[in-house]
Amino acid sequence: MELPAVSLKVIIMVHWLLTVWGCMNYMFPASYAWGNFTVLAVGIWAIVQRDSLDAITMFLFGLLLTVVTDIIHISLFYPSNKDLTDLKRFSVGMVIFSFLLKPVSCYLVYQMCRERGGE
Repeated sequence: MELPAVSLKVIIMVHWLLTVWGCMNYMFPASYAWGNFTVLAVGIWAIVQRDSLDAITMFLFGLLLTVVTDIIHISLFYPSNKDLTDLKRFSVGMVIFSFLLKPVSCYLVYQMCRERGGE
């Protein structure tokens, strides 16, 4: 089964929105925002240079790395039940949704990498 073709712009916009919503509450440290927004900036570079294999490869490895850092951030900074307000619940939900969506995004970016000539 083949997934439908999704634009790199859509992937970046969805992850940008989920990262912004995840950072609405200052529950996660600045490293969460810096890591995710830096990888999204590399994704913008991959959009601008459509033929660059380096840009799309760096974006793919950046997404894979943020999967690992998201696991660490969620496991270390998840609030206890007594501290869980509606805003924190929404913010954590968006972080978790972004985390769950990243493997699908990685697969789609991998397909784009192969289209650009990667192995």
